[in-house]
Amino acid sequence: MNQNKRTVILHGTIITPFQLLEDRIIIIEKGKIMAITDKKEDFALLKNVEIIEAKDKFVVPGYIDIHIHGGGGSDVMDGEYEAIKQVATTHSRFGTTAFLPTTMTMSKDKIIRSLRSICEAVKKGTAGAEILGIHLEGPYINPEKKGAQKEEDIKKISLEEFLEFNQASGNLIRLVTIAPEMPGAIDFIRWLHQQGIIVSVGHSNATYKQVQEGIQAGLSQVTHIFNAMRGLHHREPGVVGAALSSPKLIVEMIADGIHLHPIVLKMLTQIKESEKLVLITDAMRATGFKEGTYDLGGQEVIVTKGQARLKDGTLAGSVLTMDKAVKNMVTKVGIPLSKAIQMASFNPAKCLGVEDRKGSLEPGKDADIVVLNKNLETELTMVAGKVVYRRKEI
Repeated sequence: MNQNKRTVILHGTIITPFQLLEDRIIIIEKGKIMAITDKKEDFALLKNVEIIEAKDKFVVPGYIDIHIHGGGGSDVMDGEYEAIKQVATTHSRFGTTAFLPTTMTMSKDKIIRSLRSICEAVKKGTAGAEILGIHLEGPYINPEKKGAQKEEDIKKISLEEFLEFNQASGNLIRLVTIAPEMPGAIDFIRWLHQQGIIVSVGHSNATYKQVQEGIQAGLSQVTHIFNAMRGLHHREPGVVGAALSSPKLIVEMIADGIHLHPIVLKMLTQIKESEKLVLITDAMRATGFKEGTYDLGGQEVIVTKGQARLKDGTLAGSVLTMDKAVKNMVTKVGIPLSKAIQMASFNPAKCLGVEDRKGSLEPGKDADIVVLNKNLETELTMVAGKVVYRRKEI
C-alpha cells in the first residue's frame, strides 16, 4: 500500500468495545484513523484513495496478545531476527496487530540471545504485528509449578541478572511473570513496579497471603489463570482465590477450551469485571503450522488434535490464535462479541498503557484494524494503516 494514499473501509459493522456502528466508513491516512462516518460525501471528493469493501463484515480493533512464544514454525527462543519476524507475520494472519514476544525459562545465554533478537526486530520491523515490548516468563518461578518450563534453568531472583537481561533487550522488558513466594520476590516486585514494569504472578505455588503481599508491592496481573499455579481450596484460596477475589488483578485467559473449560471461562466472566480479563494465546511454534513434534524451551512437544503437550502429558503452550479465542468466547462461552473484542484489544492495550493509541477504533488512534467475516475469521489485518494480511480480495 502506498502510505501517501488514504484508505477507506466501506460499509462494515464497526465493533469497538463500547459501541456497535452499522454501515460505517473508516477513513485512514498516514497510519492513523482520520474519521469514522456514515456520510459518503465525507470521502467522495478525496483523491488517491484505496477502497476496502467490508459489506456484511465486522470491522474491529486489532488484537493485542501479551503472551506469545511462537508461531509459523518459529519460536521467540530461537534467538534470530527471522524467527521473530515469522512469529509476527504468522499471528497477523489471525488478527493480531501487536504483541509481546514471550521468553521461556532457559539458560542465561539463550535468554539474552532471544532478547537481543527481539530488540533487533523492533529496530528493523517485522512486516506483521507490532512488538510493544517483551514478556519475560521466568526464570524466576517456582519449580513446583514449572509447567512446561525447564526445571534445571529456573533461577534464584537476581536484580543484577535482570539488569543484564533488560540491557540486552534494549530496555524493552514490559512484563515479568514471577512466583511471589520465592526468596527476594517481594523486594524484586517492588523494584520492578517502581520502574514501570508490569508484574504478573505465574508458575507459582503461593498462598493467598503471599499473593496479597505481592499485590501490596505492585503485582497487578495473573499469568494464564488456573494453569501452573496453586488452585482454589476452601481453606487455602491460593493464587486462584486471590485472582478471583482481588479487584486489582488483571487475569490472562487461554480460551482454547483445553487449558480452561468453557464453564470455567464463563465463571471468570461472571466473577471478574470484564475490563480485568485479557485474552491471550500462549502460542508455541506450531501455531498456524502443522501438527508434529516440536521444541519448546528445550523440551520435546507433541502437537496433535489441536493440543500441545510434553511427553508426560503436561500442556505446553497452545496452538490457539486470537481470532479463535474471540470466537470461542462468543460461541462456547456465550458473551457478546463486543465484550470478547474488548478482552482481545482494549483491555490488553490498557494494561500496557497504550490505550491512548491502540485498542479501539477512534479518530486519532493507530489504524490497527481487523476485518472479520460472519464466522469471526480474519479476512484482513491492517497495522498502522498498512495491510499486512489479506485472506482474499474484499
